[in-house]
Amino acid sequence: MKQKRRTNLYTPDAEVPFNVSRSKIALFLECPQCFYLDRRLGIVRPDMPGWSLNSAVDSLLKNEFDLLREKKEPHRLMLFHRIDAVPFNHPEFHVWRDDANKKLGAYVLHKKTNLNICGIIDDIWVNTKTQQLYIVDYKSTSTDYKISLDSKYKDGYKKQMEVYQWIFRRLGFDVSETGYFLFANASRNKPGFHGKLEFESSIIPYEADDAWVEPAIFNIKQCLDANEIPDSGKDCQHCAYRKLINKESLKTQISLI
Repeated sequence: MKQKRRTNLYTPDAEVPFNVSRSKIALFLECPQCFYLDRRLGIVRPDMPGWSLNSAVDSLLKNEFDLLREKKEPHRLMLFHRIDAVPFNHPEFHVWRDDANKKLGAYVLHKKTNLNICGIIDDIWVNTKTQQLYIVDYKSTSTDYKISLDSKYKDGYKKQMEVYQWIFRRLGFDVSETGYFLFANASRNKPGFHGKLEFESSIIPYEADDAWVEPAIFNIKQCLDANEIPDSGKDCQHCAYRKLINKESLKTQISLI
């Protein structure tokens, strides 16, 4: 069991801006109580196992697009999907992508709350005619179903994209409402493994709307400043598990009386 974290905790009225990452925004939207316990009290949810295969696919895709970034040439998938763009090149790009593993990425200060809103992007493409930027997110999966954005858990993908778009607009960039998800789908229909996976790649556009982001930031600030633990998210399995364990523990104590 993890010890309570004693660093990187929110302190009301602190002068130094407090970092709130895209993933912590997602945590707040899922469960304000878990978010508060994490950011204010240092009680972190149990870790999930690392998705090393997904990370490997991400790294290889980044290498592939980086070669084209230097040449200012479109990727074959851009040509196939008729996306008039090339990988975006910028002096800060490797910072935004967090190549140095500083856990920050791109960030912008929300002055009204003194919160740094942060996000680590996978890629950015630029339209060769309009110079608008497209935020791009890589996703790895393995399914026989048609790749789409139409399931409930993929709502998180969409909000992730919208936070990134919000950040880059506040950084002064002309960001298209259209974002792209690049899916790498590992095939299950081969006669054998033979030491390799074969992936089919596809690009799905998404028309994003970041209007919810700023109101959420104000709600996050209000949550962090409170001196009472907020209610759980209605579908939070972590909170439901804690409540069940507390009840069972209480029953055990009663039985020993």
